Amino acid sequence: MNEDIKKYIDQSVLCWLATVSQDNIPNVSPKEVFTYFENDIIIANIMSPQSAKNIKENPNVCLSFIDILVQKGYQVKGKAKIISKHQPEFEALKQPLLKITEGKFPFASIFKISIESTKPIIAPKYMLYPETTEEDQIASAKRVYGI
Repeated sequence: MNEDIKKYIDQSVLCWLATVSQDNIPNVSPKEVFTYFENDIIIANIMSPQSAKNIKENPNVCLSFIDILVQKGYQVKGKAKIISKHQPEFEALKQPLLKITEGKFPFASIFKISIESTKPIIAPKYMLYPETTEEDQIASAKRVYGI
């Protein structure tokens, strides 16, 4: 995992976790409590029974996150594991997630994603109008979102 991916994880408020069931039925679920730990991405499983069920049946996942103002981020594909509080690594993995939740949201497991591939996500405006700077994009997003 490179520093740019870490930067966009830190700057993103939500990520979207895509899983698929044993019957090939897709599920996309927003996740608010996520970060990185060493070279993996970790997500607190606060209330995600369908994501957990799908990961048990099929560990292949896709995760997307963007900085909504800059409109850049990453798509990550990899394999997910469910780490329960009874597993030894849970204690170390939960620490950075507790900093995000401030202890206000309990979670009994963590989705740990081993990254297999990454792809940048960049708003089309940067390609269609190459003179667009991140500052221009932030100002435009603030106008559109009424910030």
